Amino acid sequence: MNILVVDVGTSGVRAAVVGEDARIRHAEYREVLPRSPKAGLVEFDAVALAQAALDVARVAVAAAGRVDAVGIANQRSSTVAWDRRTGEPLGPGLGWQDLRTVEACKRLHAAGLLVSPNSMATKAAWLLEHAGAKGARDACVGTVDSWIAWTLSEGALHVADASNASSSGLASASGDEWNAELLRAVHVPQRALPAIVDSSGVVGAATALPGAPPIAGIAGDQQASLAGQGCVTPGMAKITFGTGGMLDLCLDEKRPGFGVIGPNGCVPAVAWRRRGVTTWMLEGLILAAGSCIEWLRDGLGVLADTASAHAIASACASSEGVVFVPALVGLGTPYWDYGARGALVGLSRGTKRAHIVRAVLEGVAQRAADLVEAAERDAGLEIETLRIDGGMTANPTFVQAVADATGRRVDVSSEREATALGAAFLAGLAIGVWRDWQEVARSWSPARRVEPIGSFGRARGKEACRRAARL
Repeated sequence: MNILVVDVGTSGVRAAVVGEDARIRHAEYREVLPRSPKAGLVEFDAVALAQAALDVARVAVAAAGRVDAVGIANQRSSTVAWDRRTGEPLGPGLGWQDLRTVEACKRLHAAGLLVSPNSMATKAAWLLEHAGAKGARDACVGTVDSWIAWTLSEGALHVADASNASSSGLASASGDEWNAELLRAVHVPQRALPAIVDSSGVVGAATALPGAPPIAGIAGDQQASLAGQGCVTPGMAKITFGTGGMLDLCLDEKRPGFGVIGPNGCVPAVAWRRRGVTTWMLEGLILAAGSCIEWLRDGLGVLADTASAHAIASACASSEGVVFVPALVGLGTPYWDYGARGALVGLSRGTKRAHIVRAVLEGVAQRAADLVEAAERDAGLEIETLRIDGGMTANPTFVQAVADATGRRVDVSSEREATALGAAFLAGLAIGVWRDWQEVARSWSPARRVEPIGSFGRARGKEACRRAARL
């Protein structure tokens, strides 16, 4: 049996055909880059995104011959509003990193409502406000999973799975329904929002694809990655190092006892919902991870390409006291300061390019250690082994830095983008390819395991972050 996964990331769309052996048999990719018309604004072309999804999905289905189900994985909180009748977007898609609603969030905070500018809540309100009265009256608004499900079903489905709804900032504490109080506060009508469905379960047919296979699995990218790396029992955790960095720690069916955010800065969220039963997780966030390497390449011209970071950083045994704070768009867990800015300290006349590149890699690893400490404290659980995926895991110097900073063994996913496997597992569980989560867990086989062999200035790294966060 074959499962098609449409995996919509921040920079592009991938379609992957996953077999019942949990291996990717074929993959297609199209780049769809966001744009930043002004500082703090991150937009994308929703029509181009939908067309790219259709293109790669159709090519992948043609290569596979047939597929038995479709899974969707997506960048979370990025928001699209469109006309219910025509399917035309009512404005730009707003990326999850977009900060245009910071002031609106501050006003909500003053009223006792904790809403992040990275969530969908105020993005949806902004899009509907700027669509005008006529556009807003007939609007659909949703996260990217809703937009892709609408596209694949040719307008028949307006749905969001429980994991995306939970991460939207608009869901109730249970994650099962929309928060009526918050909807009133941000002036988003519930009729515009998608129906909340199980993450694993058939919701409708992908009629835009040959054979109209059922859409049977939907999850936010981080939840999909958690499942894809077999972290399906309490205490298992992974970090995905993409544009940002996300630690997710699997819990059980009981929601954490705190509200929007834990005392150590982690956020409770739905990992997935299957057969009406919700599994929870805790999440910690690095706002800038892989984007720091892109900054070295594009902003400073220090790297010719991102792949060269390992060779350059490994040319020196240490950063020689150079410390980097990866706060290019603020600091997430545990600081939560969007006004913080990056810092490069400890420079001397002897500082060379290799020291700076190593310091940047180690700075992101330091933030990974912050996330591990915060998640353990908020959950009351110990993370014995850390599983990791994402583009940065191709860099051996970085992976070793993560092991050293966290003091944990690090297992590197054999599939660098484990989101596709996770979405395939969710769809496959719905149609009987896999019987249960235990069978999914047994499929885990890391590409390599890395043990900690040293340490590097955790105290200095924490102090630099505190100063950058203006604490």
